[in-house]
Amino acid sequence: MNSLILPPRLQAGDRVIILSPSSKIEKAFLEGAVRRLQSWGLKPVLAPHAAGEHGRYAGTVDQRLHDLQAALDDPEARAILCSRGGYGAVHLVGRLDFTRFRQSPKWLIGFSDITALHSVLQHEGFASLHAPMARHLTVEPSGDVAAQALHDVLFGLYPEGTDRFAYTCPAHRLNRRGTCRGVLRGGNLSVFYGLRGTPWDIPAEGALLFIEDVGERPHSVERMMYNLKLGGVLERVSGLIVGQFTEYEENLSLGKPLYDALADLLAPYDCPVCFGFPVGHVPLNLPLVCGAEAVLEVGKKDVRLSFE
Repeated sequence: MNSLILPPRLQAGDRVIILSPSSKIEKAFLEGAVRRLQSWGLKPVLAPHAAGEHGRYAGTVDQRLHDLQAALDDPEARAILCSRGGYGAVHLVGRLDFTRFRQSPKWLIGFSDITALHSVLQHEGFASLHAPMARHLTVEPSGDVAAQALHDVLFGLYPEGTDRFAYTCPAHRLNRRGTCRGVLRGGNLSVFYGLRGTPWDIPAEGALLFIEDVGERPHSVERMMYNLKLGGVLERVSGLIVGQFTEYEENLSLGKPLYDALADLLAPYDCPVCFGFPVGHVPLNLPLVCGAEAVLEVGKKDVRLSFE
């Protein structure tokens, strides 16, 4: 299965546009992101409505659309950092023009609600970065693992002695061992669930699917997973990475803990499954290249995810 087009790696002095396509954000986090990117030798620029406010959003739909379209079109920009998620990116789906972007591809960075935009980029044939955003870059220290990983992925800095990026995490008791290869796709479960049945739905065939979510009740998560099951998605993926599901009440409404319920739901499938991978609404939110060819190795003692 072929990977998508990866934008060029960044270099010192490159222009990065910070914008807010979804919910509004505190200016302090925008300022913090600017400082962090400057410390990497980059030249961050705030989009006109990055600090805007329109109800819960960072501007009207047209304002947010204008900022994102201008960033996509900017021939000097090398990356677009979405300041935060929340809600609102779906308003922009189907309204973006990628004609100029194809002439100067750039990294789109973000997670959570930004999953909708990752799905759009993949639909257009480009990889993007499911990764920490402005708040993380502001509040986490300079040696933060996830922020440093974001830096290294953007600049194409492989670990010493290697020619690829890879993450290793401890095994989980619910894991299903095995090795698989596929194009890494996914993100926030409730966001890409909202695009099911549309042109921006995630292509399931042979995909290495990763999921995470925040604040969703266990039965809601199970309902969304049943949609993937009944829709034939789970039987077509090459592997599944269950990330962090956080900020919910584990009240055993499903009769068992959430991850155990998901393990039961996934039992009929033969593909490797990893639980508890460090991706989601947590400090250790490792950057994942959506659309890249990746290999998942689920072993007895640990799990390794490497990018081709």
